[in-house]
Amino acid sequence: MKTALTIAGSDSGGGAGIQADIKTMTAYGVYAMSAIGALTAQNTTGVYGIMETPPEFLGRQLDAVFTDIYPDAIKIGMLPSREGIRVVGEKLRQYQGKHIVLDPVIAATSGSRLVERPAVEVLKEELFPLAELITPNIPETEVLTGLTVRTHEDMERAARKLYENWHVNVLCKGGHLADTADDLLYENGQAYWIRGERIENPNTHGTGCTLSSAIAAGLALGLELREAVETAKAYLTGALKQGLNLGAGSGPLNHMYGIRTYFG
Repeated sequence: MKTALTIAGSDSGGGAGIQADIKTMTAYGVYAMSAIGALTAQNTTGVYGIMETPPEFLGRQLDAVFTDIYPDAIKIGMLPSREGIRVVGEKLRQYQGKHIVLDPVIAATSGSRLVERPAVEVLKEELFPLAELITPNIPETEVLTGLTVRTHEDMERAARKLYENWHVNVLCKGGHLADTADDLLYENGQAYWIRGERIENPNTHGTGCTLSSAIAAGLALGLELREAVETAKAYLTGALKQGLNLGAGSGPLNHMYGIRTYFG
């Protein structure tokens, strides 16, 4: 059985973070493991408190995973502080982590800020060079690049800047576009548009976590990066089309809809 590790924050509401990641990886048939970087008091309406895991203990969680069940892929989500980010970078280099998908979570869907501003620079310096793919949404892309992103052309310009600055593949998610939900995969200097339709479903809390963990699960199963991204996009779109409540703690049985379609 293939394995995947999520390094992220816990969502007490169950719709995002570690909980969404484990549900998604399980739906893919991948054995899911976790290292929790923070606890949040959170639900679909907002974040009401964050308690960071002591960096030393975060490191112990990673030691425990890597020395027993080595992950075939790794998803990284919310890490609220510079110290926690540095520990994760140190451990990933120590154990030579592979197929790393980094979702640079900066703020929740509700608008609540989840990461210290100085931590964003450390995130870029420590973890971008280790990642196979980063998956920012448009607001996160703007924070990471300093550019204004409103159009497809803006997305291409911003993704190119991230790729050229950090030599990392980029999936710029287009869910915040006004008229479409097209995503841009910028891989090895080439831009590939993954077309998407805008689906009227108010339950979008946790969709970014679900997408990035689905990509990591696909990589763990041996898919090439572009195929893993396209499959994850189709999986999430299928769930949203069915009106599934991703934001209120939908479980693995609900998430199974999309993955049964694409993996049988």
